[in-house]
Amino acid sequence: MITDNQVRNLKKFLSQGKTLEISAARSGMAEKTARKYRDQDKLPGEIKADRIREWCTREDPFKEAWDIVKPFLEINDGIEAKTLFQYLQRENPGCFSDGQLRTFQRRVKNWRALEGPAREVYFPQKHKPGRLSQSDFTHMTDLDVTLGGLPFEHMVYHFVLTYSNWETCSICFSESFESLSEGLQHSLWQLGGVPQQHQTDRLTAAVNKPDNPEKFTRRYQGVLDHYKLKGRRTNPASPNENGDVEQSHYRFKKAVDQALMLRGSRDFSSRREYEVFLKNLLQQLNQGRSARFEEEQSLLRSLPAKRLDSCSRFDVRVGPSSTIRIKHNVYSVHSRLIKERVTVRLYSDHLEVWYGQRCVENIPRLHGSSKHYIQYRHIIDWLVRKPGAFENYRYRSDLFPTSRFRIAYDCLCKCHTPTKASKEYLRILQLAAHENETGVDSCLRCLMNNEELISADNVEETFHSGKEPGVATDVVIDEICLNNYDELLVGMEVSV
Repeated sequence: MITDNQVRNLKKFLSQGKTLEISAARSGMAEKTARKYRDQDKLPGEIKADRIREWCTREDPFKEAWDIVKPFLEINDGIEAKTLFQYLQRENPGCFSDGQLRTFQRRVKNWRALEGPAREVYFPQKHKPGRLSQSDFTHMTDLDVTLGGLPFEHMVYHFVLTYSNWETCSICFSESFESLSEGLQHSLWQLGGVPQQHQTDRLTAAVNKPDNPEKFTRRYQGVLDHYKLKGRRTNPASPNENGDVEQSHYRFKKAVDQALMLRGSRDFSSRREYEVFLKNLLQQLNQGRSARFEEEQSLLRSLPAKRLDSCSRFDVRVGPSSTIRIKHNVYSVHSRLIKERVTVRLYSDHLEVWYGQRCVENIPRLHGSSKHYIQYRHIIDWLVRKPGAFENYRYRSDLFPTSRFRIAYDCLCKCHTPTKASKEYLRILQLAAHENETGVDSCLRCLMNNEELISADNVEETFHSGKEPGVATDVVIDEICLNNYDELLVGMEVSV
């Protein structure tokens, strides 16, 4: 097919005094074809446009039904053509076949383009250096990252400068205020300055409900005021207004996925190793934006003297069960704190329990609600005194540090009454609390491997004797031979 550009080249060579044969060869067409286009004043595209027909070759099969379809399209802009076609088939049995669906979809598409309601218009924005940053949370679980072979379900707080597209991120586990505050402050200090404005979508951790007179929550507004940032929020159901960071989510996650492929493994030995991996990747991505970033960095305002604490504070009283309740989750503290008031500092991934100006506990944070984290060392001494409480203890599942402790308890239940089994197990657990949990776990493995009786006395004797457990048994699975299955199928055919 001859293109418009070829004909333009042909006429250019002819105007330079070249012969028709030479001009045709240089333009990539036959001499006969070149002669045709030399004598015409129109380009191939213009000739094709003249040939486009403006009439229908057959009668419109939906002409009579269109008065039924049109009101649906005018009232419901989001209704699909396939839904309306199926409606017509139900209301008019035998009138429309499945093969006419594409014809109906084209008819609906043309009506919407020529007579339908106006579509929403998106207006590209001109970004200015040092003026605006955007941030949002994005899930990373679909990248299948593992730590030590175990799935690592996590999110990242993603921060982007809209002018230079300089970006950074921090790992988190929920869209909480603590994650937002820690992520935003981490980004600003890594950036080394503060832009004029910061925009988020309508995060519940930052933006109040519509009936609240205050635009932002007090805690988030406090962070903005500390850094002299002007907060901005998107309109409801308008993620396009946070388009820079939304698009950066896609590009960043794709870059992480490609880097993991190049690495050859999605498993990391620790969270720290994974964080270093992300940090190196972000440095590499930001290198290509250095020119605009330097322009933007010179316009950033200076950072304050220090950071704010990225935590929420709670003053709670320790209950008689030696537990505290924070954000609908239950945590244990040492029983000596019962009836005392403690201050809890809740961070994005852990919480600190303070009493008398001292941090007495550092506990991993539970995400979600109605969960519990009970540390057996906090309550074991009193459980030994009240063994009857163990069998129906609400949080008993937390009192089995490893699977071997659970197996040991099940073995004791088979050999003793429930009360006696609880006493024996709690003595074993007390030994782990006062001595060494790993050592007691090894003693249990030693007794199980030697098929010896599991009891508190035997575990204690094995522990103090320094007896080393045998090497863990290697499980070997023989290679599967499919020939046996083939022989079975042949035998079935012969019998049939």
